[in-house]
Amino acid sequence: MKNLKSLFIISALMFGAHAANAASHAGASMASASAADMAEGEIRKVDVDTKKITIKHGEIKNLDMPGMTMVFQVKDPAMLDKVKAGDKVRFKAEKAGGAIVVTDIQLAK
Repeated sequence: MKNLKSLFIISALMFGAHAANAASHAGASMASASAADMAEGEIRKVDVDTKKITIKHGEIKNLDMPGMTMVFQVKDPAMLDKVKAGDKVRFKAEKAGGAIVVTDIQLAK
């Protein structure tokens, strides 16, 4: 009986450790998937009046778009206050209403 109890406790501890390890890996892969959705670029122009931003960017994988320089609309005009021409950035862009819109932008580290 004592051996059975010990076996149960060891099994429970191993299962708990495995579940915690799997959860930490899932969180890491979700974070890297989110980071993988972001493209890298350099701000060329910020136009607050038209709520547009010009970015020279690398490949945008989720849009199957090669690197180029182009003008984007922004989802939230407040994003334009966070960047200036010459800034290196990471950003997310999506198709919305027939346009390609920047939905998130962060200064590159």
